Amino acid sequence: MNARYLKGVEILEAVTGNPAEQLTSRVAELAPDFARMTIEFPFGDLYARDALDLRTREIAAIASLAALGTAAPQLRVHVAAALHLGLAREEIVEILMQTAIYAGFPAALNGLAQCHDLLTDGACSTCG
Repeated sequence: MNARYLKGVEILEAVTGNPAEQLTSRVAELAPDFARMTIEFPFGDLYARDALDLRTREIAAIASLAALGTAAPQLRVHVAAALHLGLAREEIVEILMQTAIYAGFPAALNGLAQCHDLLTDGACSTCG
């Protein structure tokens, strides 16, 4: 494996607290090169940059994914990752509420609904 991939695996596992293979195995079954790319580019290249810490990157990911309104599985991964990195549930709820200003109430409400189980007390056993 190349250095970008190895760095990406390291960062992805630090962010999520889970083995990278657990998050990419279904994609790798069908498209192994695409699974590799989903680790190399976002995590090996962008998340590895020094300008933002991992916590801030997860805030941006949550807001972006909620605003899209079409990425519930990815939103859930990043909400769980944010919890793992120490963001409070209240902070994540505020991020999703903030989304309503720029992406509309439906996107914000859908984001809250899609992650309701992760954001209720005691619901996420693997989060921080």
